Amino acid sequence: MKRPIRVLIAKVGLDGHDRGARIIATSLRDAGMEVIYTGLRQTPEMVVNTALQEDVDAIGVSILSGAHLTVFPKIIELMKAKGLTDVLLTGGGIIPESDMKALREMGVGELFAPGTSTSEIVDYITTWVAQNRNF
Repeated sequence: MKRPIRVLIAKVGLDGHDRGARIIATSLRDAGMEVIYTGLRQTPEMVVNTALQEDVDAIGVSILSGAHLTVFPKIIELMKAKGLTDVLLTGGGIIPESDMKALREMGVGELFAPGTSTSEIVDYITTWVAQNRNF
C-alpha cells in the first residue's frame, strides 16, 4: 500500500494570523494527506529541518507579512543545502502577482492567493507529488 502524501504547513516569521494555514492543513488532512503543522513564528531553518526530519513530500508556507521575497529564497537555499531537491515548496498568502512570478522563477511551486478553493490546492499537491516523487 502506498503511503499518504506528507505535507508540512508552516507560518514563517512574525506573522501571527494562522486561520488560513489551519484551514489548508485540515483540508489536506481530509483529502487523506498526513499533515505536520508547525505553528506560528517559525524560521526558515526550523521549517527545512522539520521537513527533513518528517520526510515530507511538500512544504506549504503561509505568509501574510510581506516578507515572501526574503523567506522563500532562504527556504530554497536551505532545501538545496540539505538535499531536499525533490520536495515541493508551495504556499500562499498576500503575495503580489509580480512577486509570485519572480518566486516561481526561483523554483517555488504554485502560490495561492486568499480565496483559492482548497480542492485546487489539494489537486495541485497531489498531481505534483505523483509526477515528481518516487513512491
